[in-house]
Amino acid sequence: MGAVLMALPPMEKHRGFPGRLRGTDYQFTLRRANPRAITPLVARERHADRRPADRRADAAFMAALWEHFGDKPFVRGNLDAGRLSWLFGREVIPAEDPFDAQSYDSLLKIDVDRARASFPEAFEQEK
Repeated sequence: MGAVLMALPPMEKHRGFPGRLRGTDYQFTLRRANPRAITPLVARERHADRRPADRRADAAFMAALWEHFGDKPFVRGNLDAGRLSWLFGREVIPAEDPFDAQSYDSLLKIDVDRARASFPEAFEQEK
């Protein structure tokens, strides 16, 4: 008997959004939905002693979010849950209530004031 293929859950792909931090393995987007389970968003604590490369990845991801979405709500879609979780609950917040942390269709938004305070370099390209 052949393997049973599970249908992938629908997931919006954010065209033009960078897939990863250039020159690294820090992933920003998913290629396809996870057929087994959608990874929930959780607020991960960022410690002051995080590696510089991790801090650069967070800042680059925030810059990409700002460039792509600005202050408008956006669908989680194919944005990487692990990378989002480093910002979730602080710079990136739910844009709907109730919020489903385990849905590709959940709406998020940037808390602009908090994001500017945490990642001023992500907003340097503004006119």
